[in-house]
Amino acid sequence: MTKKLLLIICAVSLLVVPAVVSAADDFQGFGVYLDRGSRANHYSPSGWMGDYGDLKITQGHKDNPYSGKTCIKITYTAEGKQGANWAGMYWQWPPNNWGERNGGFDLTGATKLTFWARGETGDEHIVEFKVGGLTGTYSDTDSNSIGPVELTSEWTQYEIDLTDLDLSYISGGFAWVTNSMANQEGCVFYLDDIRYE
Repeated sequence: MTKKLLLIICAVSLLVVPAVVSAADDFQGFGVYLDRGSRANHYSPSGWMGDYGDLKITQGHKDNPYSGKTCIKITYTAEGKQGANWAGMYWQWPPNNWGERNGGFDLTGATKLTFWARGETGDEHIVEFKVGGLTGTYSDTDSNSIGPVELTSEWTQYEIDLTDLDLSYISGGFAWVTNSMANQEGCVFYLDDIRYE
């Protein structure tokens, strides 16, 4: 076999055998909420749960955001308007999707979800912050959570570990839950820079 023919065979073999790159190496981050109107935002805070009548959200709150021009302000009155005595909110895709519609994101390669939060007064109690967990025809492939969390009045970063989870289909990108037992007079808290890393 001539040297020229050997070089041609080697070159062709390199063309037909693609390099294998893991999704973790490709993952560049994925925003849930970075700033109001940001093109890097994904998911919609459409999944109101429990006493949904006790909730109010402002996605463009301008007073003391962690970064950028805006943050999210959440008000929970703990009035029990639906009689559940708890409430929460899911960031979903597509909006209002409880696992019955196709459209989740493949977040393979993410190792954590990080976010910044603070309370209005510093004694707000959140029972759980969560990633994934929606079930149905198009169920999320995995989930994890942290909590309970007692917020302070200063911006603090929190992290949900996603190591070794199957993130190939996530419709429930972020969620929180609290209740009237933990916040008898209700609570006001703020969120910012919610992102998968």
